[in-house]
Amino acid sequence: MNRVQGTSLFSLQVDLRQVVYALSASLDLVGIGDVAHGKRVGIMAAECSRVLGMDETERRLLFELGVLHDIGVSSTTTHHHLVSEFDWESSQLHCEVGYQLLKDFRLLAPLALPIRYHHTHWHLLREMTEVDPKVARQANLIFLVDRCDALAAPYYGDGSLLMHTGDIRQRLQACSGEFFAPELVEAFLATSRSEAFWLQLEARAINDYMLEMQQQREPCITTNGELKALARIFSGIVDAKSPFTMTHSLGVSRLSRILAERMGVSAVHCDMLEIAGLLHDLGKLRVPDEILDKPGSLTREERAVINTHSFETYQILRHIEGFEEIACWAAYHHEEPDGEGYPFHLPASAMVLEARILRVADIFQAMVQNRPYRQGLPASQALAFMQQLAEQGRVDPAVVSVLADHLPQMMRAAVPTSEEEYSCC
Repeated sequence: MNRVQGTSLFSLQVDLRQVVYALSASLDLVGIGDVAHGKRVGIMAAECSRVLGMDETERRLLFELGVLHDIGVSSTTTHHHLVSEFDWESSQLHCEVGYQLLKDFRLLAPLALPIRYHHTHWHLLREMTEVDPKVARQANLIFLVDRCDALAAPYYGDGSLLMHTGDIRQRLQACSGEFFAPELVEAFLATSRSEAFWLQLEARAINDYMLEMQQQREPCITTNGELKALARIFSGIVDAKSPFTMTHSLGVSRLSRILAERMGVSAVHCDMLEIAGLLHDLGKLRVPDEILDKPGSLTREERAVINTHSFETYQILRHIEGFEEIACWAAYHHEEPDGEGYPFHLPASAMVLEARILRVADIFQAMVQNRPYRQGLPASQALAFMQQLAEQGRVDPAVVSVLADHLPQMMRAAVPTSEEEYSCC
């Protein structure tokens, strides 16, 4: 992998909307075996908007709203409740989390309020005078097609969906007036009469629809600050998945940057490495809660599941133009110089400095961070362990040496304070 010469990631004019579309794939990983829930909701909402006479701008907004509507969900347990129960009593929790994540981010702020109310029953929502009627309509349409997807979920895998669409439509029609606005139910029933409506929810058709929607949007050129803020949002989703990993990605990101600065890495690559640190564990969203939260030793099967996460991260990031190096640095954080790491078993010669830095930062941060089942190690003990790994050829000795030379500073970076946890990048 070649280092970018002269120009930087940000001079490549990275399209923030393309980044959003790519990172949205991580949200669907929470479904484990069903990895397209958000995309299907977005497609159904966009198709209903045609019958409702909405313009192209609102159609695109509804599509993106559907794709990101579950941005507050990182737990596989929560996801299971949402797809297996038509009206889960705790559904409002993830709506509020999603609202808080997006409300202050420029590009996605228009989605925040509809996400906040996308599980609110229509008979309640229509009485909320503080909610703009347009927002209420958007939120309720997402609620409607979200529940449609939950009802359809058992039939996607066996190809029998078309045999059950009548029952699904009847169930939703019966909720008109209480759960959903009658106008929206009528639009849904008109749109979903055709087989094509349901067939476009299959995997190949979904990919085509996503590509078409992305190509129709004007590029939204970003700055490094916005890109880091977006990465911070998604790192928060990942770290919130387990009480064992709260602020892990933030600590890895901060420590990676400081190590890189001390080792003479360019400012451009320090920014890129900071983003890679924030996003390195995206793939963990596909790991079941019971495995990630297990305080004891993992079984061989559980370890195999955990070991998929860095490749999942690579799959998400590699499709973003301008992220080619970031994708590799993030995905290589479990590779070892002797080729015994995972998932690629790379030799030392394939591990550039930035990837080696992120690996050290990931291990050190995990050791010094407090976890529910243990206290974080003191800096001196964690350093001793890192030095032992270096002697065994499992991490880069040069990076560990820099860690040792500036240990108090590195420790402060690795363990964010409560104020730093919620401050913007």
